[in-house]
Amino acid sequence: MRPMPNRVTWEPSPLVLPPKQREVSMEPVLQRNSEALEGDASSSPSLWNSDLMHLKILLPFEIFVEESGVKRIVAETSAGSFGLLPHRLDCAAALTPGILLFETVESGEQYVAVAEGALTKTGLEVAVSVRNAVAGTDLRKLRAAVEQEFKNLDERERTVRSVLAKLESGFVRRFLEFQHG
Repeated sequence: MRPMPNRVTWEPSPLVLPPKQREVSMEPVLQRNSEALEGDASSSPSLWNSDLMHLKILLPFEIFVEESGVKRIVAETSAGSFGLLPHRLDCAAALTPGILLFETVESGEQYVAVAEGALTKTGLEVAVSVRNAVAGTDLRKLRAAVEQEFKNLDERERTVRSVLAKLESGFVRRFLEFQHG
């Protein structure tokens, strides 16, 4: 027997499972809200710091940036740009060369041009590990700084390549002299 056209029927499909429900405790939110009502939330840094991220940008030879109180981060991957907020699920991403944006409570938006690298988010801790980075607040100045840095890198790479070529040719020459005797 066919159902009436104005009646909606639903039968669960054996192939589709309902999403797993998980229990979420509202106690931390209620406690934070009650603490905010007791006193001025803006005057108590411990209240807003608990909901902000801690960002660390690491270079091979130093810690380039270490910021607390980060509200959001936008990074670029091969799949496009994506944003991180404090309570987003933990993740890891391979970064492509581009601009990494982060916004702090005190300083506002800040930009960092980064080479390729990796980003990991664990809880409120975000670590970015890249080969090279240049920071700035003005995108035009940052672009000029990046161009200058890449010119310096190209020059250094050419110097290193020429030194390696000399080493290789010297090694081959000495090896042939040793072999022929």
